[in-house]
Amino acid sequence: MSERPTVEMWTDGACKGNPGVGGWGAWMRYGAHERELFGGEVLTTNNRMELTAVIEGLRALTKPCDVVLHVDSQYVMNGVTKWVAGWKRNGWRTGDKKPVKNQELWEALDAEVARHTVRWVWVKGHAGDPGNDRADELANRGVEQVRSRA
Repeated sequence: MSERPTVEMWTDGACKGNPGVGGWGAWMRYGAHERELFGGEVLTTNNRMELTAVIEGLRALTKPCDVVLHVDSQYVMNGVTKWVAGWKRNGWRTGDKKPVKNQELWEALDAEVARHTVRWVWVKGHAGDPGNDRADELANRGVEQVRSRA
């Protein structure tokens, strides 16, 4: 058993138009403690917001943790668990030799994942998972925050 804290985290991204105004959200729980994070960008994509949510959630952890990370994005889940090792080996090129989209975010995510022990859990979005619903609300709060500043 690890002596590191175990944190449960749910992340989500939202985009109004794709590309368009986007937001990201992360909700985490450690024992009785909870933390909400959210933000957004004026012009972005849904995939970028999904990645940003995970990066910012992991970045907020001040020390290495065991993280149970719930995502509803197959793009993020497959990217981390199946594709990133090959991309790095191939100089950040896909199997058909094209540059990896969102490379800077994948590199940031790879660095954050390396700090922690992460167990990835895919959840179906908008299907009643309370943590996913909360992360979605936070992502939409990020969208509204960006819109209110515009």
